[in-house]
Amino acid sequence: MAASPLNISTPSSASVATRPIQQLPAPCTLRRTCIHSCGPSTSKYCGIATAGSRENGAQHGLQLPQAHFTQRRVRGGLLISQAGPAGGMGGHGGGLGEPVDNLAKRILVGLAVVYIALVVLVPFFNVFFQAFAKGIVPFLEHCLDPDFLHALKMTLLLAFVTVPLNTVFGTVAAINLTRNEFPGKVFLMSLLDLPFSISPVVTGLMLTLLYGRTGWFAALLRETGISVVFAFTGMALATMFVTLPFVVRELIPILENMDLSQEEAARTLGANDWQVFWNVTLPNIRWGLLYGVILCNARAMGEFGAVSVISGNIIGKTQTLTLFVESAYKEYNTEAAFAAAVLLSVLALGTLFIKEKVEQAAAAESRK
Repeated sequence: MAASPLNISTPSSASVATRPIQQLPAPCTLRRTCIHSCGPSTSKYCGIATAGSRENGAQHGLQLPQAHFTQRRVRGGLLISQAGPAGGMGGHGGGLGEPVDNLAKRILVGLAVVYIALVVLVPFFNVFFQAFAKGIVPFLEHCLDPDFLHALKMTLLLAFVTVPLNTVFGTVAAINLTRNEFPGKVFLMSLLDLPFSISPVVTGLMLTLLYGRTGWFAALLRETGISVVFAFTGMALATMFVTLPFVVRELIPILENMDLSQEEAARTLGANDWQVFWNVTLPNIRWGLLYGVILCNARAMGEFGAVSVISGNIIGKTQTLTLFVESAYKEYNTEAAFAAAVLLSVLALGTLFIKEKVEQAAAAESRK
């Protein structure tokens, strides 16, 4: 009996687009335009037609709509072509359904959201829930307490004093470190990161030993009548120390990448250093400067360790809102502690809102 000829059947055009059996084309040589890196290590030629590779695919005989793709495989020397809607049969994930890479991305995003919710959002909103658990009247009573109001005043006063000082210092230091070369420059730039690496409690202890009764400046402080330890002056010094790097570290990368031709042109036209800074340098660094000020302010209002050590946490005298929260919680006055925590959270939200607006404004200006 004569052998029957080989009968090759293909799926119906209603479900899967087909293509006649044809001789395999040469391997794809357009590696730069082919987004799927065709070659011997992957396939014999480009098997995907997308909006960006339609011209390349046309050279391979692909005539598919933009919203479709083609997957080609070689089995037993025969070319098997299948086509379907993007994201359907034959996608990179293999088989039917969603591609594996998209599924993995969704799983990772979901895990990140759950992690952030458990670590940040749930504790954050629990503070508000606990503060208003007995109504708004007890909350307002705690907010109007004299000790509470004094702690709030000290917190705002510390930020009002330390942030401008560190802003001026950070700006001057960043300009000099990026515009001048001198011995010890690398070591000095490393010292700027010292507050990041030292514990705030250690910072408070260092300042206490330095300015205390047996410190190096004890005699000078006694003669001048200036109090540092257990006083606002020491609290300001501690806050300035821990917030020192924020402004300068924001400005140094901007100034290093800044084009100096504008400053040189201004000096050529007769402008002095102040005019160059005000009219040329400041407009170029203003968004970075403002961002550093926001971070510095947020840290100043939330500082605890260094201020706690050098201030002595004296109620009604050297107590800030963060210290008030600790004292109230230790005394089992949780309602007052949560009330202060809510106010600190509101200040933090306000800082984040301003930070977001600054980033949006900077991004909008960079696109112009």
